[in-house]
Amino acid sequence: MCRMDVRFTGDGADMVTWIASAPGFMQRASHALVVDGATWLIDPVDHPDVRARLADLPPPAGVVQLLDRHGRDCARMATAFGVPLTRTPRHSVAGAPFTAITVRDAPGWRESARWWPDRSVLVVAEALGTAPYFRARPADVLGPHPAARVWPPRRLTGFPARHVLVGHGEPLNRDDAGALVDAAVAQARRGAPAWMVSLLTGSVRRGDRRSPIVTRG
Repeated sequence: MCRMDVRFTGDGADMVTWIASAPGFMQRASHALVVDGATWLIDPVDHPDVRARLADLPPPAGVVQLLDRHGRDCARMATAFGVPLTRTPRHSVAGAPFTAITVRDAPGWRESARWWPDRSVLVVAEALGTAPYFRARPADVLGPHPAARVWPPRRLTGFPARHVLVGHGEPLNRDDAGALVDAAVAQARRGAPAWMVSLLTGSVRRGDRRSPIVTRG
């Protein structure tokens, strides 16, 4: 296991997110979703504290890797728990109540997302994130991956999400989360110049101290 710490955020009865401390700027986020007495692990990073937290949840039913290059510890944890590993699935996984969304299917970037309608949860691995390097302005709460500003992930729009769980950064838990996703995708290309300025000046990182992501739920 990596030499790092993890911190839990958005910890609840059916949604647990943990963020790895290394590499720090990446804010690698993983999720455990509890449905009908089973736990589904999404893009997990392994750690002793994670194993201890998962021991309090129902037994894992499967591990889902949403991005082709997000290997992380998916295979290790699937083997450890004796459950299937599904990589970038284009269709719903058997037994899981999540709708599959194909975000991108191209060499070097194959990504799927998950929509959990009963809980209004959208899970996105890479096309959107809340970590500072995804966001163009300090006031933004999430933004497209830098490369996704060229091809905005429009398949992620139109969902009435109240929770957006990303692969990099804090989860977004608020009633207008779906509308914020729609706005981030719509402004992806127009926001590219501002994103470049923020990258060069570090304005988003400085703004984080003044404008934290507000979450609830």
